[in-house]
Amino acid sequence: MKTILTLLVLNLVIFSANKQKDSKLFTADTHHSKLTVQQKEYLKKLKELDRYYSTKRLGSFVENGKTYFRLFAPSAEKVLLLTFQNVEENEGKQYDMQRDNDGVWESNLNGELYGTFYGFKVIHADGKGGDVVCVDPYAKAVATLNTYYSPRKSIVVKEGDYNWQGDEWIRRDWRDLIIYEMHVRDITAHKTSGAKNPGTYLGLTEKGITGGLDYIKSLGVNTVELLPAQEFANIEIPYKDSLNGKYNHWNPYERNHWGYMTAAFFAPDGYYSDGKLEKNKWEGASGKQVKDFKDMVKAFHKEGIGVIMDVVYNHLSEYEIGNLKEIDKEYYFRLDENGNCIAQSGCGNDLKTERPMMRRLIIESILYWMKEYHVDGFRFDLGKLIDWETIEEIIREAQKINTNVVFVCEPWGGGYDPMGFSLRGWGSWNDQIRNGIKGENPLDGHGWIFGKWYGNNNPDRIKSYVNGTLVRDKNGLFQKKEHAVNYLESHDGYTFGDFIRIGTREADPEKIVDDIDKNVKLSPLQLKLNKLGALFLFTSQGMTMIHSGQEFARSKVIPYNPNSLDKHSGKIDHNTYEKDDETNYINFKHAKINEYLVSYYKGLIELRNKYEAFRRADYEDIAFYEIKDNPFAIGYGLEYKNDVFVVLFNANPSMKEVFVLPSGEWNILVDENSAGTKSLGIAKKKIMLNPSTGCVLKKK
Repeated sequence: MKTILTLLVLNLVIFSANKQKDSKLFTADTHHSKLTVQQKEYLKKLKELDRYYSTKRLGSFVENGKTYFRLFAPSAEKVLLLTFQNVEENEGKQYDMQRDNDGVWESNLNGELYGTFYGFKVIHADGKGGDVVCVDPYAKAVATLNTYYSPRKSIVVKEGDYNWQGDEWIRRDWRDLIIYEMHVRDITAHKTSGAKNPGTYLGLTEKGITGGLDYIKSLGVNTVELLPAQEFANIEIPYKDSLNGKYNHWNPYERNHWGYMTAAFFAPDGYYSDGKLEKNKWEGASGKQVKDFKDMVKAFHKEGIGVIMDVVYNHLSEYEIGNLKEIDKEYYFRLDENGNCIAQSGCGNDLKTERPMMRRLIIESILYWMKEYHVDGFRFDLGKLIDWETIEEIIREAQKINTNVVFVCEPWGGGYDPMGFSLRGWGSWNDQIRNGIKGENPLDGHGWIFGKWYGNNNPDRIKSYVNGTLVRDKNGLFQKKEHAVNYLESHDGYTFGDFIRIGTREADPEKIVDDIDKNVKLSPLQLKLNKLGALFLFTSQGMTMIHSGQEFARSKVIPYNPNSLDKHSGKIDHNTYEKDDETNYINFKHAKINEYLVSYYKGLIELRNKYEAFRRADYEDIAFYEIKDNPFAIGYGLEYKNDVFVVLFNANPSMKEVFVLPSGEWNILVDENSAGTKSLGIAKKKIMLNPSTGCVLKKK
């Protein structure tokens, strides 16, 4: 593993400790002395597969009038190439493939076979595999039959022929990022969006509609983070049925909506191009998803909005057959001594990212999305399940292409180590600020905005979040503030709005919501708490992320159906991964209902965009008030270049707080009602904050 030579001695100690923990994490034989001879031999066999490595170009590609097909499968005994004239064809033409000494199988055919469907039959020593057509791990486009087995056919794609019209990456300093996490389908799927192509890449690019790109631009955010859009498994196993020993007792919808079951790392998802999904029907067969995705990225870039992709490289699509599990399970997956998949991801399998060719696949996939699709950055699902050497090489190689490429992750999965990612130059989701400010559970784990301390939070930790949750503060996580992705809501868990609805006891997650519009409309207390949390978020140092709909206190309510198999039908939902319906869709009528909160978010975004102090101030530029009578009140002065601000909060739910101001006149830019960059009035000497409110003042 290559280390970072410039780290301080303290950081090197931490780095070494992380490596030691990491080496234990992925070891299948920690109880080696208790294993049988056969189990020990099997583990030895797995280890020996590390020696296989190739630099040959993989996948399908055209050169000198021929179409080449290459597959890395070192454990295979025989591999056949199958080509198909149409997607529904079952038999196809078969061609033998030849193996080289490095485990790469190859065949080539005359002609430029663009648009041809193909796959591989991979036969192993035990005779298994000959009845399954495997998708090419390097396929640039994929057609999928929508069943829970998800049989797929790869498509030969012509690359490098798209007219980008001069488009390049959005090269933005990480400190300046205001990220809007969103689902490609959800933002235009609801009828209130007005999209002619609802739920698609193209729907996002439509102009003059209520939803889509115009709406996102109107908020003022400068980056979107797309939930997984690499080809993924949409269908899960039948409800109250089992597959490979796994019984579906949790998903009556039999769907995977969020997309965290990736099947093809180089291919955009066909569902978001075709626009509708029908069981036992093929999707993505036209291959137009390749162009549609590029059109979408180009449209965002024209508006100055960067595009980050949420990617899943820690595990593979769980239920389908015909992927890496059939190609070479022993090479690509972490296995125990009995040949069973290790699944710390909770998704049935963990990819063995430390394998040289698995690492190569991940890195080349990332670079491909950068070069072929102009993607500006990536958010890694369950990043701690990916080995450190791969993490280091990913960012090193990507920065050779775009020095500003964004890399953030969930710093958990096989442990918890945001500090380890920060040491390697990565950003991480800052769950500390999320839990400290709003809390961890709306029923009994309330945070600072409720006038409570969740866990080990206290005034000093809240101040640490203002500064970027830096390691220089006790319990800090990050080397640099731009490594902290500050957020209060993501796709996972209750929305911030619902957390507050339940936390104030003004909504009950166990009761059916009779009137969804009435449920959405914020009470005065809910509105105050939403604003208080948003104000803290947008004035804290680090990257800022909000989830789509957070700006209007989006509520995720499952449409009520008395005949539904879902026992939570009609109730507020906290885990909507399987619902491709109005539970997830952005209802722009609700944005209108809570337009005062939308306006407040727009004002905070405008404030953060205009004044660098809230993005680039140094630790020493921030000076906190000493407040003794109210532990939930926080105030600080902020001076950056020629701008001087005072930022004040009173999260106490039952008492007012008076703050003494420095000398001079102060423009009030944010108060409990409004936010923006225009003065709402003048304050001198002192200012009083009502319970659960905050303000921002700028010196005249």
